[in-house]
Amino acid sequence: MASTETLLWINGERKSASDHTTFEVRNPLSSKVVGSSASATSQDCKQKSADIFLKAADLVQTEKYKNKFKQALQDETAATNSWVMINIVGSRGGILEAASLASQVKGESFPSSSAIGGHVIVQRRAHGAVLSIAPWNAPVTLTFRAILIPLICGNTVVLKSSEYSPWSQEIVVELMHEAGLPPGVLNYISMSRESSPKLTAELIGNPLIRHVNFTGSDRVGKILAGEAAKYLKPCVFELGGKAPAVVLNDADTDAAARGIAHWRHAALRPDLHVHRARHRAARGSRVHLFPSCNRTFANLQAGNPLTNPATQLSALFTWLREARDSGAELLVGDLNREGTVVQPHLIKGVRPGMRAWERESFGPVVGIAVVDTVDEAIEMANATEYSLSASVWTKDINRALDVASQIRSGNTSINGATFHTEAGLGVAGLGGATGYGRFDIDNFTIKRMIIVHPSKSKFPLVDGW
Repeated sequence: MASTETLLWINGERKSASDHTTFEVRNPLSSKVVGSSASATSQDCKQKSADIFLKAADLVQTEKYKNKFKQALQDETAATNSWVMINIVGSRGGILEAASLASQVKGESFPSSSAIGGHVIVQRRAHGAVLSIAPWNAPVTLTFRAILIPLICGNTVVLKSSEYSPWSQEIVVELMHEAGLPPGVLNYISMSRESSPKLTAELIGNPLIRHVNFTGSDRVGKILAGEAAKYLKPCVFELGGKAPAVVLNDADTDAAARGIAHWRHAALRPDLHVHRARHRAARGSRVHLFPSCNRTFANLQAGNPLTNPATQLSALFTWLREARDSGAELLVGDLNREGTVVQPHLIKGVRPGMRAWERESFGPVVGIAVVDTVDEAIEMANATEYSLSASVWTKDINRALDVASQIRSGNTSINGATFHTEAGLGVAGLGGATGYGRFDIDNFTIKRMIIVHPSKSKFPLVDGW
């Protein structure tokens, strides 16, 4: 593994921390030190177009950046080759999507309804400086998402990396500068886990920061929301999810099992923010669903993708024993882990009140709850603080639409994997533990109104009626 030193980006230049402090970055599988990163100080945190984006989309496909991203992702997050490519391909799509929005950042004008003869001009303007905090689990794709829409809307950005993936995220900044981004438009800072709480609070409190976006856990999201609330600063938060999948008694259970495994176990998305999903199986479908799930999940492997080519799941973290001790039945898995590696687990009998039900596991764990009626399935799907995504499995499209419309979720797939995104919409929660807001023009601009009053305006208190 290559040993790298990741620097800060301040006003278009790579710099060490002002006091030259660094912190170690370790591979999650081997625990070996794979590099170091500058740890920003309080002083560092205070220094602060479509053609560029198209150039960035070209650069992300070059061998130079493909190789850089691959090395960084594998060193810092133990990513598989497929996950590296998903990060690269997904990033290019996000860049092109953001570039297409450049012409959509526009205002409007119309005759005034209250100043007769006057005219109203509505300008859509940037907030100013945006603090973007991106996570480690998809550090390339989610870093681009954290900065692209704010930038295309005319904001400047201070990007704060995860302490687990500073190199992967710094490469994004390097690429954007090579694409032609002017100095000072995108600044990058990393900091140690120990100094992060204090310095992040300082950043949010800085009067130059006008907006905050964060992708990560609801625990940290609540802390950041509290800091932003002190100054009434707007935020976009994409936090956790539980991704309920409602499998009705007429569903294609083999397809359901594959779709559940695809996103729930992250068979094709290692090192992803994986949800400990709850599946509501109507009793009529469980006879076929359980064997299908057992076969599908048992064939998945977690481990080191560099030493075991059969690995489909990489380093994921979870905690499983509480569910079994609370009465759940283990169908797949042995409740053990090897370091940071957890094999797929399938648990039957999860219910509200269990941690396996209430909290996001961030690991390859699927919980099953068997219900008697569709109404009970809907009630169980909504018995959560999360609202990111869901799915419904049935051959009856009218029934599917009825059930999907009653599940409180930002998006619900019918006969498809729970996680889904669309250009211009992305993924978003409905509040609570999943957060709120979208990465779109409305959230990263503000409307300012200018009113041109008629030349012979009357002022009633002075001129009379």
